[in-house]
Amino acid sequence: MQTAYISHPDCLKHDMGSYHPECPQRLVAIENQLQATGLLAQLQRYDAPLATVEQLARVHTQSYITSIRQAAPAAGLIALDADTAMNSFTLNAALRAAGAAVLATDLVLSGKMNNAFCAVRPPGHHAESDRAMGFCLFNNVAVGVAHAIQHYHLQRVAIVDFDVHHGNGSEEIFRDNPHVMLCSTFQHPFYPYCGADSGNQRMINVPLPRGADGTVFRKAVTDIWLPALDAFKPEMIFVSAGFDAHRDDDMAQLQFDDDDYVWITQQIKAIANKYASDRIVSALEGGYELQALGRCVAAHIRVLNAD
Repeated sequence: MQTAYISHPDCLKHDMGSYHPECPQRLVAIENQLQATGLLAQLQRYDAPLATVEQLARVHTQSYITSIRQAAPAAGLIALDADTAMNSFTLNAALRAAGAAVLATDLVLSGKMNNAFCAVRPPGHHAESDRAMGFCLFNNVAVGVAHAIQHYHLQRVAIVDFDVHHGNGSEEIFRDNPHVMLCSTFQHPFYPYCGADSGNQRMINVPLPRGADGTVFRKAVTDIWLPALDAFKPEMIFVSAGFDAHRDDDMAQLQFDDDDYVWITQQIKAIANKYASDRIVSALEGGYELQALGRCVAAHIRVLNAD
């Protein structure tokens, strides 16, 4: 079975302004790299559907979903917070991004695909149950996780988040849910300025100091994440795949390199093989240096697609 590659042209139309780092060119850079390496031809491509209100309401409040729909402008830009804005195409892009996670979950849990990568934007892991923030409107991975639990009755689902920023939205949504474990590494102190002291036995938060490199990251994963995942024995793994901890990305100050993303994907795959029948759904979060982003996403997908 091939890896599913899920995206949609609507995700290119969401644009928060010419100087915003979360730009449409991010998806172009990924596809260009996949095309150049021949990897795209090895993937099974799917168009992301629009997430339904029912699917969103598993993790977001009805009032929040309504407010986002009502905020969508007919033209121009409207700011949701200092970092996050909507244009006339943003609502559909956000619905496609969340819908991609649902489709990926269906493809993997039906046995049609071993795993899937969702090349979508806006990203999702900062979106809380009733709040947009940090470039995120709906929490795409959370929507997929909730679909796996409620539609397929999984009992143990893990989220692995290696974005440079803490997945605060995923933590807020699932903090008290016994079916979900979140493993999150992130630069600290740094946006969104939380996570360092809010963990519990299922919220495995590992703050990393400014300047930490792949050696520090790999030790944290080996010493903290992997034992927690071994104890939890997830039936499926979702990945909040942010690539902004790369040394070339000036959004933050961590110093990962391309090989670190190969390594972490190998670790995730090994846990999925051990406990989850190889079932993995990965969704794009951060990553703003376009060349590094393209290379690292391709490296991540290459590992997912390997036998």
